Amino acid sequence: MNIKLKVDDLSAGRLEAALGQRPGEFKLFFDTEGCGCNGVIAVLIINGPEPTDLKVQAEPYSFYVDRQQASLFDEDMRLEAFPDYPAFKLVSNSGVLGSNIRFKDIR
Repeated sequence: MNIKLKVDDLSAGRLEAALGQRPGEFKLFFDTEGCGCNGVIAVLIINGPEPTDLKVQAEPYSFYVDRQQASLFDEDMRLEAFPDYPAFKLVSNSGVLGSNIRFKDIR
């Protein structure tokens, strides 16, 4: 599966701010731990990819997704920041995959 992710300008600025002065990369992650539901999408800030991670085509930042979770995402997606709220939504042509998506820094 070849996943593509487009990042709008507002999202790119927030991604840059989330990294701060420390190196890191991003990972789309379907988090099921402790949420009491079927899971929520999070954007993890990681030191680097795991051996089981697939690179997602994205500019201006590289994103990864775990090979076992790749089927939970669509092939063409967009990460869009909310202008007045510190969260994102992940959308594709088939609809909204996740809203109120937050960063989780695990570096």
